[in-house]
Amino acid sequence: MKTEIGLTEKESYSIPNELSKILADESVLCLKTKNAHWNIEGADFYEKHLLFESQFKQLDVLIDSIAERIRSIGHYAPPSLKGFLGLTHLTEESREKNDSNGFIKELLLDNESIIINLRRNIETFSLEDNDFGTIDFLTGIMETHEKMAWFLRSHLKN
Repeated sequence: MKTEIGLTEKESYSIPNELSKILADESVLCLKTKNAHWNIEGADFYEKHLLFESQFKQLDVLIDSIAERIRSIGHYAPPSLKGFLGLTHLTEESREKNDSNGFIKELLLDNESIIINLRRNIETFSLEDNDFGTIDFLTGIMETHEKMAWFLRSHLKN
């Protein structure tokens, strides 16, 4: 059955395509955050272990809500990790040391990159599309990433 929610034919395809890219970014960031949670080492292990756990739990909620937003527009979420890797603009990182500063800097850069991408999408959707629900939805996701980035950035200050 066709989804009739007031989007043009173009919007009903372009918006879920962009949301799929955002979903891929969130999924890659979540896995990178879990990696930091699992593999952190050093004197500040427990504190950072809890920080990374808090953040990957937030990302898991975002991932679910983005996939559900894609479905509510009438499309399917990307079904595989391979699909996510083809859509994301983030990179997988391998490191020699599993120290907190290295993990935090990498996760901070990824969060900031996602924030910039979300701002672009919000601007594009507000100028070109008629989906105010998605604009509001993305604004909420952006605010979550701004707070996550703030927490990470605060750990890097001396």
